[in-house]
Amino acid sequence: MRIPFVDLHAQYLSIKPDIDSAIAEVIAHSDFVRGPHVEAFEQSYAELTGRKHCISCANGTDAIYIILKALGIKTGDEVITTAHSWISTSETITQAGAKVVFCDTEEDFFCIDPATIEAKITPSTKGIIVVHLYGQPADMDAIMAIAGKHNLWVVEDCAQAHLATYKGRKVGSMGVAGTFSFYPGKNLGAMGDAGCIVTNDNKINDFACLFARHGGKGNHLIEGINSRLDGLQAAILNVKMKHIEHWTMARRAAADRYDEMFKGVAGVVTPHRRDDTEHVFHLYVIRVQDRDGLRTYLNEAGIGSVINYPQALPFYQAYDYLGHSESDFPVARLHSDQILSIPLYPEITEQQQRYVVDKVKEFLVG
Repeated sequence: MRIPFVDLHAQYLSIKPDIDSAIAEVIAHSDFVRGPHVEAFEQSYAELTGRKHCISCANGTDAIYIILKALGIKTGDEVITTAHSWISTSETITQAGAKVVFCDTEEDFFCIDPATIEAKITPSTKGIIVVHLYGQPADMDAIMAIAGKHNLWVVEDCAQAHLATYKGRKVGSMGVAGTFSFYPGKNLGAMGDAGCIVTNDNKINDFACLFARHGGKGNHLIEGINSRLDGLQAAILNVKMKHIEHWTMARRAAADRYDEMFKGVAGVVTPHRRDDTEHVFHLYVIRVQDRDGLRTYLNEAGIGSVINYPQALPFYQAYDYLGHSESDFPVARLHSDQILSIPLYPEITEQQQRYVVDKVKEFLVG
């Protein structure tokens, strides 16, 4: 049996007539840049996330960069973020002109550890970028309390957490703004790159709209960048948005099945779920001692897997200038050796999951 890590073709086949029709409509009316499909997406996604504004853009990385510019980040500022994430979170801080300041992560939940934040705050600190990693919301009450105490803003990087909730509040609705990626493999994915910002702040909305679109069409009030969601991707997202709640339920059901199948299996740590939250399982990440050996074994059995992520961010060459050692981020360092993302997507079957679990057991037994 061959089981891909993610099966985007299966998703397409499940909604093929609607996707094909949406694409054909865009082509028929040449609505390739901005236009009605983009406007409809922005309105619908704002409503879905419970925010007043949705500013679409070219990708999730741009979304973080744009919001940092909207918040007035400049040279000499510092922004705190997690040591365990994709580099988009940290590289945009540097690109905006600030210094990135890393914090270690929680052992059970992979997100930034609030207990490590206050020690990193200096007079130059302006804000915190929280990442709701793997679909698990971060500990937002603790983080927002720290931010309030020190007069810092909080931005939520929700690239992997569409529709996740923390104590009844949707991710992206607790900080000053939330950013989303619609990369094809995301829980809500386009058929190419796409992203957005959601916020209730009118000034942030106005600046982000200007900055993402060359500083204003025909009347350039500021210098900006070219970061636009194209009409084809918007039309595709409008179709998929109708299914996101059902797909999210299917992901949770698949995660529940894995949890049950792995019960009593020595040597496997399954994902913990924070109380009073709804994890959306963009990824199902297990922890094992011989991660690399297991990955090779699964690959030989036809099972796809991914390491998200093989190194904590501070240990990449790009951040050598910060002079960190492994002892600075012990939890993120430990996780990078143990984590493995195994197949999970709405269309995965119980039979496929059983095969994955059986192969994991075979490897562990030897």
